[in-house]
Amino acid sequence: MKKIKPSVPRGTRDFGSNEMIKREYIFSIVKKIFSNYGFQNIETPSFENIDILKGNYGEEGDKLLYNILDSGDFLKNIKIDSRTSYKDIKSKISKKGLIYDLTVPLARYVSMNRDKISFPFKRYQIQKVWRADRPQKGRYREFYQCDIDYIGSNSILCEIEIIDIITDVFKKLNYDEFSIKLNNRKVLAGIVEQLNIKERFTDLCISIDKIDKIGISGLNKELLKQNFYKKIIDEIIKIFEFKGNNEEKLNFIKKIIFKSETGIEGINELEKILNYRKNIIIDFSLARGLSYYTSSIFEVIPDDSNQGSLAGGGRYDNLTEIFGLKNTSGIGVSFGLERIFNLLEENELFPKDFKNSIKVMITNLGKDLLNYSLNICKMLRENNIPTEIYLTTSKLKKQLQYANNKKIPFVIIIGEDEKKEKKVTVKNMISGNQKLVEMNKILSIINL
Repeated sequence: MKKIKPSVPRGTRDFGSNEMIKREYIFSIVKKIFSNYGFQNIETPSFENIDILKGNYGEEGDKLLYNILDSGDFLKNIKIDSRTSYKDIKSKISKKGLIYDLTVPLARYVSMNRDKISFPFKRYQIQKVWRADRPQKGRYREFYQCDIDYIGSNSILCEIEIIDIITDVFKKLNYDEFSIKLNNRKVLAGIVEQLNIKERFTDLCISIDKIDKIGISGLNKELLKQNFYKKIIDEIIKIFEFKGNNEEKLNFIKKIIFKSETGIEGINELEKILNYRKNIIIDFSLARGLSYYTSSIFEVIPDDSNQGSLAGGGRYDNLTEIFGLKNTSGIGVSFGLERIFNLLEENELFPKDFKNSIKVMITNLGKDLLNYSLNICKMLRENNIPTEIYLTTSKLKKQLQYANNKKIPFVIIIGEDEKKEKKVTVKNMISGNQKLVEMNKILSIINL
């Protein structure tokens, strides 16, 4: 038999039970906060028809889609000659893909179920997504997204509540070293309109979306590589390098794009948000690379780490239109569980007193004692006390060592004497104390 060296694919990870307890801790907090704001949970498939996914993430995003190979004899009816390209073949043998995010599947879901849901529709969704990205710190090929979205509302209250939700989540996680950055795609549209490069809007957004990784000097090189004129690049960088508070930044950009109706509309939307929430930073270099965003865009950045954004999102006005549902604006934010997990771990912000999921272990000291031990097990489980029984007959020392290694707080010892007296010995593994008690006293001792 061929021996295989065990490994996991690059960009994926295993999570042991201790890590899963911490991950569930994050899940429980975000779910509770999402529910408090009136969002309800849905789930969509982990893969979609490829034509649902393609074209919604921009050229860069589409390159990161994982295509799924059709099953069976997928090459049976494929004719290959010297003119056949890999794209021709791929479109015929791969008609599905793993989901890249949760927003496009949501748009598809809403469009298909428009007669069954009430608008505005508020949903949260926590699922794995996949991207064929280059793995690095805080960036994986398989990871969870925790999303909330409003579908069917243009109200600025959506933006305001998203800011509040972001604040509540990180406050509850005891992390306050973060900044919420805000921009508006219409302002970016106003910039390209003023610079007379409207046809380069998508190219510009893709380039400036890399600014956190490459910096201003890297952006300069990137734009030169994209064949932007040097004079245009200088104007763009002047805008992004402007320092000041939110009011000063808005006054500065107004003077540049005052002739752009779209740009001024974006500024007005930013000002409306600032009327209600001050705990944000206006950042005109924020672009969000996904092509479906149309106005408000935001990102949460850790102030004490360089691992990238912790959450991001924005408003999209036309996403459901490709599925036949017109005039339905949406807005949402996605929390990056993996980066949040890493951040809490690095800063030792997880609670120190995570309780073991197993509270009691029952000993297994012989075949004749097994029924008695199983009955105690059954009684504890019926009272919602997580309990396990030692699976093989072994010496008591070995069984106690097992409980100690798993940090199980109580062990119920059942030997011949306990069986005869219809009692049990309850051992507290933390204090080392043990006590012989009647069966009806077990619960009171364990629940102390």
